Amino acid sequence: MLGPLVSLLGFLVVLVFVLWLVWPVSGGLARLRNNRSYQQRVLREDALKHVYKSSQGDSWPTLESIAGALHITTNEVTDVLRELEEVGLLQRQGDRFQLTWEGEQYALHIIRAHRLWERYLADHTGFGELDWHRQAEEQEHNMTAEEVAHLSSRLGHPIHDPHGDPIPSASGDWKPLEGLSLNVAPLHQTLRIVHIEDEPEVLYAQILAEQLHPGQTLQIVERSSQAVLIQTEGRDIFLAPIVAGNIQVEPADVEATTLQTSSRSLADLNAGESAVIQRLSPAIRGLERRRLLDLGLLPGTTIQAELVSPSGDPVGYRVRGTLLALRRAQADNICITEAPADSA
Repeated sequence: MLGPLVSLLGFLVVLVFVLWLVWPVSGGLARLRNNRSYQQRVLREDALKHVYKSSQGDSWPTLESIAGALHITTNEVTDVLRELEEVGLLQRQGDRFQLTWEGEQYALHIIRAHRLWERYLADHTGFGELDWHRQAEEQEHNMTAEEVAHLSSRLGHPIHDPHGDPIPSASGDWKPLEGLSLNVAPLHQTLRIVHIEDEPEVLYAQILAEQLHPGQTLQIVERSSQAVLIQTEGRDIFLAPIVAGNIQVEPADVEATTLQTSSRSLADLNAGESAVIQRLSPAIRGLERRRLLDLGLLPGTTIQAELVSPSGDPVGYRVRGTLLALRRAQADNICITEAPADSA
């Protein structure tokens, strides 16, 4: 009696597996085909993006450069580029590749989606800087033009991502960067960071470790083949030339120069001293920035250092009658001015 029952159960298991495998749309084979189709589309879109960015810079895209950007072999890249040619998004000029008008619009859509998503992550989430690019790399391939337009509207139609890269408009218009890298910018002038390159990640991580960000002012003090010495916010920072090359600057306007050079950090206050909050550094972003503003750390607000922990970190500050504990890393990014003589 058990023999036929076991056989029946075995047959049913095999039948269910076969049905799952061949079921249309949601079956195993269908999912495998869809996943392969998606991966091929990602490669095509990344290729378009690389060709567009290269053509806008100092280098021209090659088979090898595209393969390196997509992390695949040159043989595989050849198939990707052939597909793009067949649908009219790419054309060859000898050994060079150039996007058609349709190809440029497609590439700009991907770039626009990526940079808007990074702006969203920076301003409205708690994700750290090193996560922005990876998250945006995934989302850029899944957003329709309507979804991108909605995101832009929600963010107030920003024109730059958090790294300083220009965000193309819906019509594809954008203003290219005009800054100079720290390797060639003039010495002993007050400069403002306008762009920080976030690739490769290992160099970007070094820039973040030095607490450098777009909008920050600095001066280049010395430059050699081994290092670039800059001064910013009372600090001396040595950068390797390969790192300095990923930071673009422009001359700072007088107002920004005065604002940043005259500011002290909240971390400079001793217990019992008061000051007025001037601004929060752009380095404070997203949920952390919103939390500090909600706690009353607004420009023009008087703040007093009251309690210092035995280790010196955190410190208790009195704001609008409330005692708040702030880490030194947070206090370093809150700029203050001298409090009025009659404030307590």
